Amino acid sequence: MSTPLPPRLRFAPSPTGSLHVGVARTALHNWLYARKYGGAFLLRVEDTDRARSTPESTQGIFDGLRWLGLNWDEAVVHQGANLAQHQQDARMLLASGAAYRDFTPAEELDRLRKEAESRGHAFRVDRAAVELSAEEQEQRLARGEAYAIRFRVPEGTTAWDDMVHGPIEFPNKDIEDFIILRSDGTPVYNMAVVSDDIAMRITLVMRGDDHISNTPKQILLYQALGAPLPRFAHLPMILGVDGKKLSKRHGATSVAEYEHQGILADAMVNFLALLGWSPGGDIEVMSREELVARFEESGFLKKAAVFDPKKLEWMNGQHLAHAPIERLEPVITPHIVAAGLATEQEITERLPWYRRLLELLRVRARTIDDIVRQAAPYFRDQVEYDSAAVAKHWKNGGRELVGAARERLAASDWDAAALEDALRDLAESRGIGAGALFQPLRVALTGSSASPGIFDVLVLLGRDRALRRLDSALANLA
Repeated sequence: MSTPLPPRLRFAPSPTGSLHVGVARTALHNWLYARKYGGAFLLRVEDTDRARSTPESTQGIFDGLRWLGLNWDEAVVHQGANLAQHQQDARMLLASGAAYRDFTPAEELDRLRKEAESRGHAFRVDRAAVELSAEEQEQRLARGEAYAIRFRVPEGTTAWDDMVHGPIEFPNKDIEDFIILRSDGTPVYNMAVVSDDIAMRITLVMRGDDHISNTPKQILLYQALGAPLPRFAHLPMILGVDGKKLSKRHGATSVAEYEHQGILADAMVNFLALLGWSPGGDIEVMSREELVARFEESGFLKKAAVFDPKKLEWMNGQHLAHAPIERLEPVITPHIVAAGLATEQEITERLPWYRRLLELLRVRARTIDDIVRQAAPYFRDQVEYDSAAVAKHWKNGGRELVGAARERLAASDWDAAALEDALRDLAESRGIGAGALFQPLRVALTGSSASPGIFDVLVLLGRDRALRRLDSALANLA
């Protein structure tokens, strides 16, 4: 009994824009399957649309995949470079009789199509009218007339067992004899895709379910070329929270935008993996390694997935809270530096203190930007005071309490236990709850009513900076 060959999957984007999150989901599911079953994940840039394809979009695709950590296993294939192979395969079909020449000028086909539409009919090419006798073809070829090559759709049905949707069948009578090579020698999409997939030895074609209508044509081309059929998996479309197709009106739709908004790559991978697939049970938050381990084709879902930005932020918060700080720190540091809070050298010199700060800040954050905002008071000499927090916590004697706290703190040892004893003793001596003292103090130290525990704040700021901060607050908030 022969051992099954490792699967070969490809991600084949068109470089006509940024890496859309829906396209990134398709790439991820291909990558997860390849990694789970020891296969190869290949990248093919379908750049045959020269008018819309740009080097910037191609680079954006590479950058987005690298940020997500979806590394490919072989050299990138550029579809535009494979024209000779596409033409050779099309002419092979012509030679075998699976295709025929169509000398009808494009403008005539356009006229016939519009005429049919005006009568409310769907236009179909009449093979008997289009396909010429061998003698007439020779005459036209001798005159140098241009022609397209059409595939001869056979009778019967075309069916496959889709990995996601199960058995799917198309009657061939509903498929028109379709062009595979235009009169200018360029291939149409289905011809180029099949030719490339055969050359790349693809064993599983996993893509969005908007391609289901292309699949019967491609299967017919595989069969006519005598090539083994790959398996097919058509992933459900992605909708916005309003149930409509995901678009710009739902907010950010490109991977790069979410990277700039402070979303972790691991969180985005986790979130995208669950769009159209489930590991079963109530499991949601998973590391990359756990996703690979749990990825099974039985987990694919048929129904459309919903892209909920709030769910993504929640999941990002979970990854921020639980990722090893050693892995998280180098991801957050460039954002701290970009915000002008510190240089990389300053962070390196205080690395234990910095990692302790991140440990405390990340539990209240959903994005990296949240951490950067929270971190500002620990790096800057001055803080910005939240007006609502000031109004709430500095009225009814709040300022006077901060002044008293400043005196107690100045006389205390500067460790968490001693600082706690000093402040709780002050609150007790005033006959007030600890919170009534801690909140005005928190606003004075950080400018906000939300922060890590007040004793942690004091220790992180250090004696000199904390006391200066309180003096500044007492002066500024008077």
